Amino acid sequence: MSVLAVFARLVEHVADLLTPLFHASAAAAAIVLFTALVRLLVHPLSRAAARGQRARAALQPRIAELRTKHAEDPQRLQKAVLELHAEEKVSPLSGCLPSLLQLPAFFLLYHLFSSSTIGGEANGLLGHELFAAPLGGRWADALADGGPFGPAGLVYAGLFVLVTAVAVFNYRRTKRMMASNPVAGAGGDGGQVPGLGALNKVMPFMSFFTLVTVAVVPLAAALYVVTSTTWSAVERAALYQ
Repeated sequence: MSVLAVFARLVEHVADLLTPLFHASAAAAAIVLFTALVRLLVHPLSRAAARGQRARAALQPRIAELRTKHAEDPQRLQKAVLELHAEEKVSPLSGCLPSLLQLPAFFLLYHLFSSSTIGGEANGLLGHELFAAPLGGRWADALADGGPFGPAGLVYAGLFVLVTAVAVFNYRRTKRMMASNPVAGAGGDGGQVPGLGALNKVMPFMSFFTLVTVAVVPLAAALYVVTSTTWSAVERAALYQ
């Protein structure tokens, strides 16, 4: 039996258990529960990433000294910054690991709700809904069936509002963090870790990209993304305060 078939049966079983509470949206509730489990599993890595962020902030005075020392040699400065991170065992990209480890769960849900058959049988999960929106449908399907203010369209509208609120919260918080803890070399003097400058420019806007994901993937996968993004906002606010 394939991994997809096993996961499909698991979701169906959990949905059956949740039906008395959530009725037709029980499968959607099962996905939210699955997302929470994934986030709990990667929480230790999120805590480690928070410790890494604090460690990088503590290195800023030493990096400032390196900038002054190697002001006329950008290549030597860059090498010295990398050596400092290696010496202190601080990874400049450690915060990306929790997000990367969630990708398999996202793609599993994506394929599960994009497949018409599972193990040679009809995919019964495609008949489940979140309120009036099929978990296997997409925003384009909702627009074609009732428009943006139809029953399914309103479900997506609610998700878009939630994602936008979380994105604005993350944007403001990230800008404050970057202002109070500027990354080494962010001023363009050659002292930044390779590739980190571009990442820092994009980082405040990352949550807004979730809107695109929600619009183009099956609703089940979109629900995973929205739940995970909201969890991440709350988690980071607690860990990085």
